[in-house]
Amino acid sequence: MSAALLNRLNPAVSSAIRLWSCRAPVIDHRSAALSHRRPPSVRFYSGVRESGAPLFRQLFESESSTYTYLLADTDTREAVLIDPVLETVDRDLKLINELGLKLIVAVNTHCHADHITGTGLLKKKVFGLKSCISKHSGAAADIQLSEGDRITFGKHCLTVRETPGHTDGCVTYVTGDQSMAFTGDALLIRGCGRTDFQQGCPKRLYESVHKKIFTLPGHCFIYPAHDYKGQTVSTVDEEKKFNPRLTKTLDEFVNIMNNLNLPNPKKIDISVPANLVCGLHDI
Repeated sequence: MSAALLNRLNPAVSSAIRLWSCRAPVIDHRSAALSHRRPPSVRFYSGVRESGAPLFRQLFESESSTYTYLLADTDTREAVLIDPVLETVDRDLKLINELGLKLIVAVNTHCHADHITGTGLLKKKVFGLKSCISKHSGAAADIQLSEGDRITFGKHCLTVRETPGHTDGCVTYVTGDQSMAFTGDALLIRGCGRTDFQQGCPKRLYESVHKKIFTLPGHCFIYPAHDYKGQTVSTVDEEKKFNPRLTKTLDEFVNIMNNLNLPNPKKIDISVPANLVCGLHDI
């Protein structure tokens, strides 16, 4: 299918084609520079796989509307799992085994309030697995992450960008070529995480998104931790243009966030205490 035809398709259809192909652009951890070997319309919307690109899967947990992301090096078979959910651990491990991968790291974008992470159970089931979370999260993990840290799997890596505001410990994981960003709850598709609990602060969140995420290349794909409307992926350019909250001024954004009046997540009383400790062991 030609790039011209794809560009005429509805964006949702174009994104679906890319996700169906389950291929991501090449990631080279030795350089943050973007590869220009393919025109952006082909590279980022048709799902054409470049030689050496990582394996990529987007998985979904329906009760909390959580996305879990699997990335792996196709040569070494080393894999990373982002934001695993307790209830879907067996599903994720089944896929990892089917694909012949070796899960080496399970990472969280933040300490979740709406579900229990699967990290602890994964550590029980996968020998040698390491857990990662921000050092500002207050949660236990094998590796405490800071700004600029890298999570390496084979020849690929994810770089940590601290994006607090939803919680103190929110981070965004960015691929080496800055073509994909896993934003947790800091930036959602046409939305953002709430700021009324877990040290939330609307001003910090606004600054985090504008300084750490909106400064990525415009075609960088945005993969959030949740979506409640069936959306799977966005881009930096889309959110800069169409996000109904983060296109406002700082004062307008703060006013919006301070007047959401949302009920607490149903599982907050069990999720947060569990997530603070299960990065080191099963709950």
